[in-house]
Amino acid sequence: MNRKYRRPLIAGNWKMNKTPSETRAYMTRLRELLPKGRGCDVAICLPAVCIPAAVRTLRETRVCIGAENCNANPAGAYTGEISASMLVDASCKYVILGHSERRAMGETDRDVRNKLQAVLDAGMTPIVCCGESLEQREVGVTEEWISMQLKYALQGLDDRSVRKLVIAYEPIWAIGTGRTATPEQAEAVCAHIRTLIRKLYDARTARATVILYGGSMNEKNARELLMQPDIDGGLIGGASLVPEKLIQIVETATAIE
Repeated sequence: MNRKYRRPLIAGNWKMNKTPSETRAYMTRLRELLPKGRGCDVAICLPAVCIPAAVRTLRETRVCIGAENCNANPAGAYTGEISASMLVDASCKYVILGHSERRAMGETDRDVRNKLQAVLDAGMTPIVCCGESLEQREVGVTEEWISMQLKYALQGLDDRSVRKLVIAYEPIWAIGTGRTATPEQAEAVCAHIRTLIRKLYDARTARATVILYGGSMNEKNARELLMQPDIDGGLIGGASLVPEKLIQIVETATAIE
């Protein structure tokens, strides 16, 4: 990470885990463990039904709450969906978009682009996910695939809008599998993402863009990954479900100069 230009972010992604009552217990414990300094930003993105409990329990802390998805439309006949304005009213600050698990359910690049605009218009921070499958990595098209995903997501956005978002590189083959990209592999892709932003916009925008690694980062491998110059934090899955583990990662990020 490069603290001169970017503030590190550790963001949890709970996926479909925990009930509201379990959320209250988790957040109560998290409050007890939070370090006093503000060495990095912390966010937890969780199921919609858990958001109110998290917001209430973490009031007056520096931890931000986020959602795992949202609909691109402001309102309407979309049963089961949640709009960006609903999330704002619930005190959300971040929204994960384009996660590989959502894409596997049928979410398209166009969907991600439309949701991204809705989140920006609502004043929240999108965490835009990109990543390749094992087959794509093995045939050597990782950079081309990620470039395509990001070019589609960012089309029509000006540099000021891009500086407001976060990009998360999440190799699909390393999500929930226990496999992790080596620090060198993760850095190579994150550096490619920053180079792409520089080419599409300018050096200032590239320097300001926060890029996370999201493939099975945990309390044991976080330091090696976060030491890389173009990895500014983590999108944490399984490890974020245990407050002690999440805090270990936060402390690791805080300690890196």
